[in-house]
Amino acid sequence: MINDKLPKIWYGGDYNPEQWDAEVWAEDDRLFKLAGIDVATINVFSWAMIQPDEETYDFSSLDETMDRLYRNGTYICLATATGAHPAWMARQYPEVTRVDVKGRKRKFGGRHNSNPHSSVYRTFSARLAGKLAERYKDHPALVAWHVSNEYGGYDYSEQSETAFREWLKVRYGTLDALNRAWNTRFWGHTFYDWEEIVVPSELSEEWNGSRTNFQGISLDYRRFMSHSLLECYRLEYDAIREHSKDVPITTNLMGFYPELDYFEWAKYMDVVSWDNYPSLDTPVSFTAMTHDLMRGLKSGQPFMLMEQTPSQQNWQAYNSLKRPGVMRLWSYQAVARGADTVLFFQLRRSVGACEKYHGAVIEHAGHEHTRVFRECAELGRELQLLGGELLDARSSAKVAILFDWENRWALNLSSGPTVALNYVDEVHKYYDALFAQHIEVDMVGVLEDLTKYEIVIAPVLYMVKPGFAARAEAFVQAGGTFVTTFFSGIVDENDLVTLGGYPGQLRRLLGVWAEEIDALLPGMSNQIVMERDWKKLSGSYECGILCDLIHSEGAETLARYGSDFYRGMPALTVNRFGGGKAYYIASSPDAGFLQGLLGNLCADKNIAPLVKAPQGIEAARRVKNGTPYLFLLNHTDGELTAEIGSAGMTDLLTGRAVSGTAVVPAKGVMILKG
Repeated sequence: MINDKLPKIWYGGDYNPEQWDAEVWAEDDRLFKLAGIDVATINVFSWAMIQPDEETYDFSSLDETMDRLYRNGTYICLATATGAHPAWMARQYPEVTRVDVKGRKRKFGGRHNSNPHSSVYRTFSARLAGKLAERYKDHPALVAWHVSNEYGGYDYSEQSETAFREWLKVRYGTLDALNRAWNTRFWGHTFYDWEEIVVPSELSEEWNGSRTNFQGISLDYRRFMSHSLLECYRLEYDAIREHSKDVPITTNLMGFYPELDYFEWAKYMDVVSWDNYPSLDTPVSFTAMTHDLMRGLKSGQPFMLMEQTPSQQNWQAYNSLKRPGVMRLWSYQAVARGADTVLFFQLRRSVGACEKYHGAVIEHAGHEHTRVFRECAELGRELQLLGGELLDARSSAKVAILFDWENRWALNLSSGPTVALNYVDEVHKYYDALFAQHIEVDMVGVLEDLTKYEIVIAPVLYMVKPGFAARAEAFVQAGGTFVTTFFSGIVDENDLVTLGGYPGQLRRLLGVWAEEIDALLPGMSNQIVMERDWKKLSGSYECGILCDLIHSEGAETLARYGSDFYRGMPALTVNRFGGGKAYYIASSPDAGFLQGLLGNLCADKNIAPLVKAPQGIEAARRVKNGTPYLFLLNHTDGELTAEIGSAGMTDLLTGRAVSGTAVVPAKGVMILKG
């Protein structure tokens, strides 16, 4: 469990008492008890209050809050307050603010505006984290540390440019090695002195967000900035650990946030935490996939749901209310997929500024007589009854989908072959095909131990990192099933093309080579035509975006293209390699094809769906000490029935015995133990 001081699913969220007068605090205490709140995340943006000038630290208000909450039965996730530096710091030390990609120097304002290579920012932030840890390390309310808040954003200042050069010296050693990695003979970019290297901003190589003249330079800058922000986190982490030896430390991630390599970050987090803000129309399977990714960052370790809204966001284009029952439903979706906490932003709505219309447990009405509060209180009651039953329960998936941030960066930066290719969307197509069939999936990184799985799927693995091809071959040789797709195996970790024919380093494993890649215009499509019926696959399916023109080098052709000048060329192949099989899907197929193919592969490996149920039912499973917990979530407005088998099970939320079939009410949840 996260901290044995509170051996249950934590319930609470972000609390900002500094935004309110003291007379409100007593009412907060009363309402927290009514709602079942037992954890509050505090001090997230209190740096200016704690440190009014360079020399002065005033912890009196924080002392009062810590003590008051503990007296009320509320534990503390204590943030370091470093997500927004004080105004005096920016005025006194202008270097502390960032320079944006257009080369403009920022002034004080907003948040996440601190230059990660400012020695001033690094010194003051680590010092504050250390002072907080020294002061509160033994406070009985403390259950977790929360470093900064939602790290993100790049900097293009002179300090970062200097640090980039030093990072490159460590990475490449010599300018000759760097010039080879970046292919700098293109457009006369050869560097003869480290000082000639500048950051790839819109003043040099980049434009329009992800467009660049030199993919190698821009790719390395993304690695560098992810590393740089991680350094800032680690400085605070180390400052805390100097005083607080055992309390877990985290920072809140943001799902598929594009700028940071979360697999690298997770190595330095005691527990992963993240903020979940789907829109009303976000596919249920996409949110499920994101939870699974957060669980996969630390090889299946349960995570913290650090933020979600009780009702609505304030920052989306259309900030729809969560309909009755949806907050509870989505909270249990997180628990079903590995969350050991259910925390909100925020506990009381702000009265002013940009988050005053962001939902809260305590709305602007200020009392318990609201729909949102009633729903929150009911969920709080249920989580008290569940206690520690589910804590540290793990996934039992035998199918893994690979996700890699550096691969994503390289694809986004690619100058072709199509703007329609979106890595996250392609990954989601494969996840959704399994989700629709109620088949468990782990989302994992390319360094994960593949031997834990029967099937490993690597959609659009454009970049093949050192050692991966050999590990994939060993996995298949030992009997595993490996699936990859069009536009895979194209480049190495430096975004240099692997010569000799696509899919490069994966060519031996897949038994195919591709000579051309066709980019289809919007509205255009081709067909994947099966050579013969294969269980759930028969006939013809639509495909698009890209079409690899491949030739077999030993692989069996299972389907061919149905039109255009490459009609009859292979579109789906399988290569028998040792004791296993490697599949290549040469285009982006429709959902029917993917459900059929992946359903067949799972059946071949005796991987059964968790339940037999209609669309609208989400099924997930966690296992603890050999005991399975089957979650059934009904995302529709009508009652649905799932076939769960003949074994007797008990619904933890009602205490009722369930066997054979389970009837799940509209927006309902069942947690079946058995």
